[in-house]
Amino acid sequence: MSQRPRAPKTKGAVPARPAATGGAKQTKTSVSDKSRSYWMHHRASLTSSVSRLLAAPLQTLMTSLVVAIALALPATLLLALNNFQQLGDNWDANPKLSVYINIKAREPAIESLVKNLQNRADVARVEYFTPEQVLADFQLNSGFGEALTSLDDNPLPATLVISPKATAMDPSSLRTLADAIASEAIVEEVVYDMDWVRRLREIMVLGETIVLALASLLGLGVLLAIGNTVRLAIENRREEILVSKLVGGTNAFVRRPFLYTGGCYGLLGGVLAAFIVVVAYWAISGSVYRLAQLYQSDFQLAGLGFSGFLALAALGALLGWLGAWLAVARQLSKIEPS
Repeated sequence: MSQRPRAPKTKGAVPARPAATGGAKQTKTSVSDKSRSYWMHHRASLTSSVSRLLAAPLQTLMTSLVVAIALALPATLLLALNNFQQLGDNWDANPKLSVYINIKAREPAIESLVKNLQNRADVARVEYFTPEQVLADFQLNSGFGEALTSLDDNPLPATLVISPKATAMDPSSLRTLADAIASEAIVEEVVYDMDWVRRLREIMVLGETIVLALASLLGLGVLLAIGNTVRLAIENRREEILVSKLVGGTNAFVRRPFLYTGGCYGLLGGVLAAFIVVVAYWAISGSVYRLAQLYQSDFQLAGLGFSGFLALAALGALLGWLGAWLAVARQLSKIEPS
């Protein structure tokens, strides 16, 4: 019986395996997907932060009012200083020199002085008031008209009111002009009417320094208030933060909702601060207008304006964001999965 031939054995031969038809694949996330995910988390963080604030309206209002008061106080003072500055600029628009003539000076000498002053290159106008005109004006405006009529002689001297040209309205030029007039023999005294304006300006510079210092202190208070509020929120969500870190959440990922919370506190506080300033403006603007009318002035109180409203809101949001960032940066370093 014939045997079937066998295939020769090959030492060390390995049976052939079928070719693999598939395997593990590596995928790369595109830049657009990363960007989309990044902005989606920003939107989700903002939405969740606003929802949490609306869920606790009393706490939100109290924290925002602290921010509002801290911002409204320096903003009101700074607005008042700006109005005083505007009022001083209006008074400074036409600086003048008042020249009091010696009471014994004769009329020809006074007229000669007036002509010399009119010929000066730095003088625009010279107004001459005789002693009788000065007395009549004083009787009309002082309220002592009957008492002055009992005097035998007129005690008031002739007066010159000098308006310098526009090119000579700076303080140094006005001082030079005043010194030149004071050197005249018949001149008794020269009153530099702008001295008090310069003093007022120095007071306003001091006021601005005080307001900035106060604003800095109150701004620090805002940082501490919002930082403490965010710190309590972090403690209440400690377990959530731990879980996020265990699954690979970065500090930036965990920090983002709290930054939006602080920014929302600050933004709402800034809006409330602008509202407080506007209410204060409307409360006193009528009184200021009536007072200006008594002095025959067209001065009007300048308000906060839309730009000021935006500035307060933006400043509040910035302070809120910064306070939250400081609080989160400090607290997150203490919360790490073991």
